[in-house]
Amino acid sequence: MADEELDRMIEELCESKAEEFRMIGYENVTAREVWECVSEKYSKKGQPELYEIVNDILSLKVTKFMNYMTLSALKGNPF
Repeated sequence: MADEELDRMIEELCESKAEEFRMIGYENVTAREVWECVSEKYSKKGQPELYEIVNDILSLKVTKFMNYMTLSALKGNPF
């Protein structure tokens, strides 16, 4: 699988998860924010397998996402 195709698939998964969050009332969630939340742990342990990335995106819960956003805000990272 080409890197461009993989990137596109991951982007679509993140957009799907962001759309799910928007449907339950979190109106300003973007695919980029979902990816930043999910990929934060990859900087510590390295590039995971594709199935792990897919699982991490699809199983992301809104509570984990909001905790990530809150900690990012407290650290001074812009959304």
